[in-house]
Amino acid sequence: MLMRRTDPNTVVPDGEAATPSKTRRKRQMHQLQRLGQELTELPAQRLQELDLPERLREAITEFKRTRSHEGRRRQLQFIGKLMREVDDAPLRAAVDAEHLAPAAAALQLHEAERWRLELVNDDSAADRWSHAHPAGDLQRLRALVQAARHEAGLPPGQRHGRAWRDLFRFVRGHLDARAP
Repeated sequence: MLMRRTDPNTVVPDGEAATPSKTRRKRQMHQLQRLGQELTELPAQRLQELDLPERLREAITEFKRTRSHEGRRRQLQFIGKLMREVDDAPLRAAVDAEHLAPAAAALQLHEAERWRLELVNDDSAADRWSHAHPAGDLQRLRALVQAARHEAGLPPGQRHGRAWRDLFRFVRGHLDARAP
């Protein structure tokens, strides 16, 4: 294996760079700027929860106040520069969590709907529910299921009334309480 010298004090195996190339550095800076832009799009309360250095927090606030296109572009570059000094993994996780929150809420609604349908259509579903959610009020659940089944037997124009909604609220409330 050939060795090449990049610096009189540093010997690096051939094919490996002692320092990142200019292209790699620029790519990393652009990624930090994009992450900075995503941070500027977070709600103010979510931004307060993050452990950001004060200068970075002020730069993000200044970006939100700036209206000029060129001013915003320059402020984003400044935010990217400040982010070089910050561990970006927790910030990336916070941004990703914020982007995934609507999908998680939709999945939870689908799960509540699935449980409601199972409870109304299957007699053994209440037992499965009580095993999955032992803190739940089983007597109230059975009463809601019975009322929803009664409504299901009504003519099509009168179906899915109050009991149907109450059962959904009950299920969703227990799923919300279980969620972190």
